[in-house]
Amino acid sequence: MGNHTVEKIGGTSMSQFDAVLNNVLMGNRKEKDLYNRIIVVSAYAGVTDMLLEHKKSRDAGVYRLFSDNDSWGWSDAISKVGEHMCQINAELESFGLDKTFADQFVKERIEGVRSCMLDLTRLCSYGNFHLDAHLMTIREMLSALGEAHSAYNTAQILAAKGVNAKFVDLSGWREPISLSLEDKIRYHFQDIDLASELPITTGYTYCKEGVMCTYDRGYSEITFSKIAVLTKAKEGIIHKEYHLSSGDPKIIGTDRVRTIGATNYDVADQLSDLGMEAIHPRAAMGMRKSDIPLRIKNTFEPDHPGTLIQRDYRSETPRVEIIAGKKRVTAIECWDQEMAGRYMHDIEMLNHFAKYKIRYLAKDTNANTLTHYVDEPLSVIKKLTDDIQQSFPEADILLKKVSLISAIGSNMTDTRFFFRAVDALEEADISVLALHKCMRDIDVQFVVEEKNFEEGVRVLHQHLVEDD
Repeated sequence: MGNHTVEKIGGTSMSQFDAVLNNVLMGNRKEKDLYNRIIVVSAYAGVTDMLLEHKKSRDAGVYRLFSDNDSWGWSDAISKVGEHMCQINAELESFGLDKTFADQFVKERIEGVRSCMLDLTRLCSYGNFHLDAHLMTIREMLSALGEAHSAYNTAQILAAKGVNAKFVDLSGWREPISLSLEDKIRYHFQDIDLASELPITTGYTYCKEGVMCTYDRGYSEITFSKIAVLTKAKEGIIHKEYHLSSGDPKIIGTDRVRTIGATNYDVADQLSDLGMEAIHPRAAMGMRKSDIPLRIKNTFEPDHPGTLIQRDYRSETPRVEIIAGKKRVTAIECWDQEMAGRYMHDIEMLNHFAKYKIRYLAKDTNANTLTHYVDEPLSVIKKLTDDIQQSFPEADILLKKVSLISAIGSNMTDTRFFFRAVDALEEADISVLALHKCMRDIDVQFVVEEKNFEEGVRVLHQHLVEDD
């Protein structure tokens, strides 16, 4: 292993740059402590939403407008992105950023991408070329703008403060050759002396494979993970605006949740499955295989050790580390009398899930019933169930909105957790519609009515975490 860390700074943290500068990048560090680190930065909060589409509301950004053939609305939208980036530059002048150079950088990138999009539009107007074939390339180009902007600014600010910072642009801007993801990282880091240089790296990497088509918006954590693995880092660190806590403080209360402190990659995978990513599961896989620990730290509490995620960690005593879940889940229950004694029903049904690229969060089965719990829009679920009905015309298919709540921990071998949880929910008058417990003793999952989600989370956190 090397003697360095690879550290990723999230977009929300980047937008509070004074905290990032004082708590992560510089602060009171001695000169030698500034180095032996690689910093991977995300775009400033909201910028990627403007470039692509809003991550939660799905409101159209530049890419969505362009792909929907919204005349020239996309061109106005990319101009607004450029203006917003320059406004961010103005706010960073007080930290030492040269706004003139920073604005020139933004203009070159924005206008360069606009020219490519205009040329592509003209080319496809002839009919011999089809826009759909090039949309992913456009999505990749747009994604790169946000990370390049934040990485460039950060490197310039640090250089102005006397740090030997180096802007490492993995976005592929005007590069004549296309390399694989791993070769791209090796190429850009081969001549960097980590003992005396501080690389500030884009969270987006342009490569032959195309990180967007494989990982979509999780690409920055893939870049972070690959850099850690290929440079043999001693530890990976992700700086977030919150601790990895025992539950959602917005539901449970900030005074009641606890910092987990230590856990393993199995637990991190369960959280990803529920949409509460400590790290993208594919990014975690590489670090787990290379036995590189991952630390989740709160940007605003630099002296707190945070939570260390390790490959082989297991709590010495059985305990529940986190209560997590999803509120809006659809249960797809398929009852078919002909299922009993057959083994092909399950396979045939999963083929329909694969067709629509739907993965399920949990699953129940008995002699004649299969129930899958999915987190997908109703329009997609309707197409899925129509196909299932055609394959099994005698089946009764029931859709029900429910919530999933999981009690998760690295060592949950004590069966009393299970019984205490059921008793606590019953006392709170919350019906358990279904439950799942795996032999691996990592989690227990409860299916409850959608309306009981928040109360269920609070009840389980109180009885399994606070009172433990």
